[in-house]
Amino acid sequence: MQKIFVIEDDENIRNLVKIALEGYGYEVMAFESAELALECIDEMKPDLAVFDLMLPGMDGLTAIGKIRKMDNIKNMPLIVLTAKDKEYDKVVGLDGGADDYITKPFGVLELTARIRSLLRRANVETSAPKKGVVELGKLSIDMATREVAMDGKPVTLTYKEYELLMYLVENRARVVEREELLDELWDYNAEIETRTLDIHIRTLRQKLGEEGSTYIKTIRSVGYRFVI
Repeated sequence: MQKIFVIEDDENIRNLVKIALEGYGYEVMAFESAELALECIDEMKPDLAVFDLMLPGMDGLTAIGKIRKMDNIKNMPLIVLTAKDKEYDKVVGLDGGADDYITKPFGVLELTARIRSLLRRANVETSAPKKGVVELGKLSIDMATREVAMDGKPVTLTYKEYELLMYLVENRARVVEREELLDELWDYNAEIETRTLDIHIRTLRQKLGEEGSTYIKTIRSVGYRFVI
């Protein structure tokens, strides 16, 4: 049974999400604060965590930053809950290490669909890990360990950022359409805000440094292409 952590200070939302996810067969641990969740997250090693950004005490963004530095769980898929009218929160959440976001108020069906998508892709990577090292210009990707380096310096990517980079690299012989990236990397049956892809592309370029915009080219009105 897959285990999910839900960190939400609103008791009604927390209980609703817990009951709903348990109905889908997940084991759910719910916490009202990031501090409580972090006390046992390394030991219990959940398969995925859902963090509200606005929490009492430590906020969700700070907690996510700490998780990304924990060796045993740093690649765990993470979803953040944001206020519907705050674009800044969405950008900050993804920039800060989250793999996806969902806005409040949200439907349980949409949340579970996004969770299933992230878990499904994470399970594929775990059960059939790719091997070998890809060397492209200054970029180096160790597919066995999912470690990325630029000019010999480590680059820390989130689970979804790594997936996006690898998909572009593996399909570098052609232009990858936006719709294809959304279908392949965010493959849940719900309407996705395409802004999610834009933010991931921007953040990925930033993390790759000066070569980011050179390697990942925008093909106007079509999509993206990895170019060396």
